[in-house]
Amino acid sequence: MKSAEANLNFASAYSYLDALNPKQHQAVVYGEGPLLILAGAGTGKTRVLTTRIAHILDKHLCGPLNILAVTFTNKASQEMRERIQNLLGHGVDGMWLGTFHSISVRILRRYADLLGYTSNFTIIDSDDQLRLIKQILKAENIDEKQVPAKMVASIINRWKDKAKTFDRVGDSQDLHVQLYRQYQERLKILNAMDFGDLLLNCLQLFKQSPETLKNYQQQFCYVLVDEYQDTNIAQYLWLRPLADGHKNLCCVGDDDQSIYGWRGAEVENILKFEKDYNNAEVIRLEQNYRSTSHILGTASGLIAHNQDRLGKELWTDKGDGEQVLVKGNWNSEAEARFVIDEVEAMQRQSKPLNSMAILVRASYQTRDFEERCIKTGTPYRVIGGLRFYERQEIKDAIAYLRILVQPDDGLAFERIINVPKRGLGPGAMQNIHHIAREQNISLPRAALIYAMDDSKGSGKSNLRTFFEDLQRWRSMLDNTPHADVVKCVLDESGYTGMWLEEKSPDSAGRLENLKEFVKAIEEFEFLPGFLDHVSLVTDNNNQPNNDCLSMMTLHGAKGLEFDYVFLPGWEENLFPHPRSLQDSGSAGLEEERRLAYVGISRAKVKAVICYALQRRTYQGWQVGMPSRFIKELPTCHVKHIPATNQETQQQEYSRRPVTIADYKSHHLEIGDRVFHQKFGYGDVIDTEHEQATVEFDMTDTKRIHYSFLKKQ
Repeated sequence: MKSAEANLNFASAYSYLDALNPKQHQAVVYGEGPLLILAGAGTGKTRVLTTRIAHILDKHLCGPLNILAVTFTNKASQEMRERIQNLLGHGVDGMWLGTFHSISVRILRRYADLLGYTSNFTIIDSDDQLRLIKQILKAENIDEKQVPAKMVASIINRWKDKAKTFDRVGDSQDLHVQLYRQYQERLKILNAMDFGDLLLNCLQLFKQSPETLKNYQQQFCYVLVDEYQDTNIAQYLWLRPLADGHKNLCCVGDDDQSIYGWRGAEVENILKFEKDYNNAEVIRLEQNYRSTSHILGTASGLIAHNQDRLGKELWTDKGDGEQVLVKGNWNSEAEARFVIDEVEAMQRQSKPLNSMAILVRASYQTRDFEERCIKTGTPYRVIGGLRFYERQEIKDAIAYLRILVQPDDGLAFERIINVPKRGLGPGAMQNIHHIAREQNISLPRAALIYAMDDSKGSGKSNLRTFFEDLQRWRSMLDNTPHADVVKCVLDESGYTGMWLEEKSPDSAGRLENLKEFVKAIEEFEFLPGFLDHVSLVTDNNNQPNNDCLSMMTLHGAKGLEFDYVFLPGWEENLFPHPRSLQDSGSAGLEEERRLAYVGISRAKVKAVICYALQRRTYQGWQVGMPSRFIKELPTCHVKHIPATNQETQQQEYSRRPVTIADYKSHHLEIGDRVFHQKFGYGDVIDTEHEQATVEFDMTDTKRIHYSFLKKQ
């Protein structure tokens, strides 16, 4: 039965071309040679990329092992793999499909010895990077207040984005160059790499071992890249040699959605594709399947003001829809009031909150909207909080596993050696660091030498016990399920007990997270594979599924879509952001305009742009003016409602002192029966600061401002 079903799926695979429009079809069946698929917002780029891979395999142009497909996130990789398998009706085992970093890890695990590393090298995250830089600053007697570790890390990361090693960044006497050199030397001793090293070391490998590069060039008959407009220089240099073997490089991207210049992305990479490859074919995907004509026309009209772009004419057959609303407000509080009122009005029309989003240019803008949601009882979530693997207890547990797998991982060792407390004070740690520097060895090896000293001390005794435990746990990995070993490590190290004894309100939640952590490990066959996954993961797959209004930055919204999108804060000195203009001039302005284009094009049914003539900042109320982008919007697609005198009166009322009469008119007491327009009838069970906790008859208990409740 399974075989027949697989054959049926395979036979129907030929129909995948029937679902494509003419341009998509052209891109999918394009033969050999360099190809740029210029995919506008909502034009089905993922469908085209996955269908092209399926087509290559279906026509037996090569096997899975001969395809290299690169994405930016693990989530995108997984989605692509599932789509390809669904199209073909069978698996694609062996295909090199993953992120730049995960594929680099795969290469380096095999050839690390050619670069002076061992194959079990550690991949450090940003926290470990900062701690290592702080160690170097301390060893050099450099005041971190004068030379902040975060600034040093940022400079080093930017150099690595540009594929610059410490011997190629300028004056060797420059302090930051010297710190970069010492940082790399310490990483080598630790047998560790940071994210930037994963690409740089691959480039170094290709340079040092032309034979290795040639093998990969011969292996990869087709190289495909998603979101090409977001590549940095290091990624660009990483791709080119791998694709030079067969010259079958297919890049999918949209120059109008290049919005990550602040983290190293180079829009020039996609703009110069035709110069890099003289015989390149460029196919423009211009039929939009997401938005209505008015939304699409507004976004396209705005982005047309950019000079550095390849250009395309997006169109849709979804109808005109509503014009994009541009709403002026007298201040930021009125802006928040208007937006949340609109949200509630749509919710009363049975439109789910999950279909709505507020996209802001700066994260601090969400405060007014959050306060308004709290007052009205509107469920919301701010996208972009701590992810699972970024929580303290999870990072501690990972550090225990890292030192288990990679004995020289000094950063992991330093994180957990006194968690829980083992009696090692600052003096002991200073001695261990001194041994490490003096003998040019890793911190764990130095700690072992320190522990074996005959002199007494509870710290040394505990340290010896810890190393004995490490050896025992490592030996267990040979014949014990790794999830069981992890449980032993967390329990026998005292780490679980530490949180059991902790009386803080969040200790129970931390223990639940540790249980979930062990559960996650069970899904992996080998512990090193799990650690690689954790190091590379960039997506939060644990978002709640509750019906909530979403709030996020415009950068965070890329790749998402919503029926109804609100875009507040379109004012000068906020959007475009002044820092972008100061740092990058006209290039910064064009990236800000691309960001605006991304925001508008997230909307499927309705887009609302707002601006405020006054905005509350940490310096008080600041007078503003509408963004220059508003003037660039095509008037035929936009309905503009400026701030009105009525709003002025509302503003004056909201800002005048509250009188006793005002308070009494809204005063509620415990036991009062009240009515709310959305939640219906309920009883007041608590009051504080003009807010009432109400136990509603037909829904959950909620805390709501007096002004939204009518006393019965």
